[in-house]
Amino acid sequence: MGSKKKIPIDPVTGIPMILEGRIVTMDPANRVIDRGRLYVKDSTLLAVQAAEAPPPAGFAGVAVTKTGGTLYPGLIELHNHLAYNALRLWAVPKLYTNRDQWSGIPAYRQLVSGPMTVIGESPDLLPALVRYVEMKCLVGGVTTSQGIALFSNAGARRFYRGIVRNVESTDEAVLPEAQTRVADVDARSASAFLERLKKETCFLLHLSEGVDPSAHKHFEALRIEGTRWAILPQLAGIHAVALTAQDFALYGARGASIIWSPLSNCLLYGKTADVKAAKAAGVRIGIGSDWSPSGSKNLLGELKVARIVADQVGGFSSREILAMATRQAADILQWGEVLGSLEPGKRADLLLVKGTTGDPYDALIEAAETDIQLVVINGVPRFGTKSLFDALGATGESLKIGGEARRVYLAQDTQDPAVGKLTYAQAKATLADALKRLPQLAKALEKPKTFRRGAMHASTGPVWRLALDELEPTGNSVRARLPLAHTHARTGAKAQAGKGTQPLSEILKPLVLDPLTVADDTEFAATLLAQKNLPAWIVAALRALYG
Repeated sequence: MGSKKKIPIDPVTGIPMILEGRIVTMDPANRVIDRGRLYVKDSTLLAVQAAEAPPPAGFAGVAVTKTGGTLYPGLIELHNHLAYNALRLWAVPKLYTNRDQWSGIPAYRQLVSGPMTVIGESPDLLPALVRYVEMKCLVGGVTTSQGIALFSNAGARRFYRGIVRNVESTDEAVLPEAQTRVADVDARSASAFLERLKKETCFLLHLSEGVDPSAHKHFEALRIEGTRWAILPQLAGIHAVALTAQDFALYGARGASIIWSPLSNCLLYGKTADVKAAKAAGVRIGIGSDWSPSGSKNLLGELKVARIVADQVGGFSSREILAMATRQAADILQWGEVLGSLEPGKRADLLLVKGTTGDPYDALIEAAETDIQLVVINGVPRFGTKSLFDALGATGESLKIGGEARRVYLAQDTQDPAVGKLTYAQAKATLADALKRLPQLAKALEKPKTFRRGAMHASTGPVWRLALDELEPTGNSVRARLPLAHTHARTGAKAQAGKGTQPLSEILKPLVLDPLTVADDTEFAATLLAQKNLPAWIVAALRALYG
């Protein structure tokens, strides 16, 4: 896979567009324009206004596309281990109290970490993987997500960049890059971590993932001394399930944020973060689906679970939940001047949902994947119905979502060359075949290793592989394993959790590729509703949605 180019996503001229429909701006005034028009040119929203208002200059001859739907800002997902999203929903075997308990069990190695190790160590499969999991984001209305980390046998590290914006790699000063991994050297003490935080605009790190004292120690380890804590507005703690109302009061007073993944938390631990206490403490909240093995298939599904939880605990409107994936998410990244709402001068990242009736915020949260009619990133139509693509003069590859015809446009000058050669259909077929042949692929990898740190292939140069979180000692972690005060012990388990001694070829079995959407997955609802750890009130609400 080629080296990263230092140029922005989609530095090409997009199609001039005039999109008419109901507009949910998600701007600070929360304007909803019942019959409005978006004027898009060269990646930018030039005007967002009522349909009867005169158009801005430069749109003479551009036809108005009457969408018949409701337009929203593109969804910004602040937590997703994208590389794992080729895997199906895991039947979580028991209730856990912190993440270090399940990450090393045999079932996890057989169904999650083992399969991804095989795929991650097979460079010829990486293009198909990144193409497929990015498509899962796109068809769910996601226009920004966490990226896929790669590292090479030469010791280099980078992030895959493609169609969907990557919070870690933007190459644009107006879109500062978030950090999602902390180097071991910066986690040697809370003081060192604080100094690192001061240098960043946003640091997305796992924090207190679990419900027991061990999980809470990850928060306690942020204390430096007295009232000094390694907590700044730049810190966005992912999960934060173990934090109490008192913790959130301290955390919020220092301006930090949390990233909420309610379904994954409930599937593993039987509960999620106390978001009501977080809100009361002024903590900003973003949202992410975590990954498909123990979470929603996409962010559209996670928004549904978020509202179910919010309805139970109280204190949140549908508008506030949607803000977690739009305006508030952009603010957490310090991207609020550029993305997160539909306002003149901002980037044209947007999605369209069928219909214009009912509550405009409920309409998106309740939408099925088949209701998504159009997704635009940086002014380029990337996914949508055939009729809208035709109306906009856009081309693309044909596919079906829940039996309905759709198109996807994947051409992009700035993506990795190996990925750019692949159609969605090719990527899907390659990945499905690889998962069926997991034992054979594992056996081949167990022969004399060709991938060694510091080694270079004589003809092709560096060999890239997936940097699977905490399965390899890369010197970086998705959680700050800080030492506890007055001890030499570090919070959490050591890296390489989930490894075992038995060869993968002896424990892996053929797997089925996770379908792209819930609409295409005949087993998703049954697997979800049968989960052992979900509270009964969540199961009842999910049954109404998916049962």
